[in-house]
Amino acid sequence: MKTGTTDRASGTQSVDGPTNAELYERAAKCIPGAVNSPVRAFRSVGGTPYFVQRGEGARVWDVEGRSYVDYVQSYGASILGHAHPQVVAAVESAARLGSTFGAPTEGEVVLAETLCGRVPGMEQVRLVSSGTEATMSAIRLARGFTGRDRIVKFEGNYHGHSDSLLAGAGSGVAEGSLSSSTAPDSAGVTRGAVADTTVLPYNSVPTLDETVAVVCVEPVAANMGLVAPLPGFLEGLRAECDRVGALLLFDEVITGFRIGAGGAAREFGIQPDLWCFGKVIGGGLPVGAFGGRADVMSHLSPQGDVYQAGTLSGNPLATAAGATVLSLLDAAAYDRLRHTAGDLAEGLADAFASAGVPARVPTAGPLVGIFFGSGEPPVDFAGAAASVALGRYPRFFHGMLERGIALAPGPYEVMFPSLAHGEAEVAETVAAAREVAAEMD
Repeated sequence: MKTGTTDRASGTQSVDGPTNAELYERAAKCIPGAVNSPVRAFRSVGGTPYFVQRGEGARVWDVEGRSYVDYVQSYGASILGHAHPQVVAAVESAARLGSTFGAPTEGEVVLAETLCGRVPGMEQVRLVSSGTEATMSAIRLARGFTGRDRIVKFEGNYHGHSDSLLAGAGSGVAEGSLSSSTAPDSAGVTRGAVADTTVLPYNSVPTLDETVAVVCVEPVAANMGLVAPLPGFLEGLRAECDRVGALLLFDEVITGFRIGAGGAAREFGIQPDLWCFGKVIGGGLPVGAFGGRADVMSHLSPQGDVYQAGTLSGNPLATAAGATVLSLLDAAAYDRLRHTAGDLAEGLADAFASAGVPARVPTAGPLVGIFFGSGEPPVDFAGAAASVALGRYPRFFHGMLERGIALAPGPYEVMFPSLAHGEAEVAETVAAAREVAAEMD
């Protein structure tokens, strides 16, 4: 058992145990690439990852005892910050009663009621164990409901790693070359699997036909940097889907209950037919959900003929954590999140400008992005890719990490300030950014 002591004043920790390098060497022997998700690797920035020992609030500590102000926050799942006392208490209480049963529980009913009560137009929801499960199942449901095959998605929008959606995907997949609409992003995915997937530019309303079952979109794109929808884009998708009888799916695994209490549907006033959620609704535990109108959801088994199942769906620990998180996300919480994100973005933009480093720092609610280069922020994947191609992110990433600021090790990711991030953390981050920017050529 690892032992050590923590200096609460400085945030440093003395730990007796393996180093980051030693753990990486051990992991490389038994885990492909030494990580259990490619976005955790340092492939696009160079070097090897730090291994987290614990987290508290806005910070994490690695196994060597170093503290970081953390803007990864499990890629948006930890909206309250790490190890929030009420979430920890809820999980501990649920665990004492049993961790999984394979039978319905009150907790899953409570979480489902909470989700439907917050999202206008979403009448029913099915809980699953991940965002990938949610999008995969929602696509199958859309095809079953419409009797059509074709999917339309957008370049740089990431909808999980199911075969039919691994075409033109963003996030870690986008570190390689962008695939065409007829080519998969991954080896092992057949051309047949994506043959019914059409990939189009984000922020451009397509003309659909009666072969389209569903249009999948991130209402705010957060897997190709941060790209907000242009005025008329989401409205145009809704109108075009209505014209041909296709369904509109909002993938809100990132935006759901982060950009606002009712997600993108409430923020933008556009109601899709299907939603996908994850991250925030599990309070840091594995969870996902997809929902929609009752007439669409009624096609799911056991009520309908579209099959979907999951042994751990509605897990009592995850539902307890998720319900607790949502209970704490009121109007004041969202005001704080937006205020923190605004201060962070303003400070970073000033740091870059003062050092003469061309960069844009867009925000969308409490999400913050960074695009290196001059001009307006990108509106699609091509613009985001052009910024990444400048090659400036790796130096900025490592400079910040050396100064105790943890960003995602991929240039297509965004920053996730949480409710635990306050003025002190923002000031520390901006001060580090000033130093790093001054050293960038």
